[in-house]
Amino acid sequence: MTDAAEKPPLFTRALIEESAKKSALVWVRGPEGPARALWHVWHDGAVCLVGEGPQEQPLAALGLIDGGTATVTARSKDKGGRLIVWPARVVELTPGSEPWEAAAAELKGKRLNAPDSETVTERWARECRVLRLEPAGDPLQEPGAMPDGPTAAAPLPTGATTRRPIPAGLPKLLGRSRKKR
Repeated sequence: MTDAAEKPPLFTRALIEESAKKSALVWVRGPEGPARALWHVWHDGAVCLVGEGPQEQPLAALGLIDGGTATVTARSKDKGGRLIVWPARVVELTPGSEPWEAAAAELKGKRLNAPDSETVTERWARECRVLRLEPAGDPLQEPGAMPDGPTAAAPLPTGATTRRPIPAGLPKLLGRSRKKR
């Protein structure tokens, strides 16, 4: 846990906790790369994540290391917009330890569509990392203290495109399926 001197005031702690509990996703920015939307659980005063395994969410690109820092953004459940942005201390839990077992049990309950739902925690112990993101300090943004200008990030460069000419035969194919009905 964080030191008493680093803990945010009670209202801010409650806002962080409630926003993390009510949202299925938080956006996490590590020391490397852009922020990523990650599924999580709120457990014992921190956001808990599992990732880096072949069937789990990618964490490596964020550069999250034990003892490092991250920035967590939580959204408003009713409006969907950014509600609070807070600094976090990253703690990697040791597989098999009591904190790891407790966090893994909570995560298992929220893990949707796991192909190995009965043995998922054993796979996490072998192949994945379970991290705690503990609030560490005052929020960077909160209600009443949001930036004035736009904060949207520019899209990352990609070769993907959504606009291409329609294939010449497509209208005929679509017309045939309508006539058969």
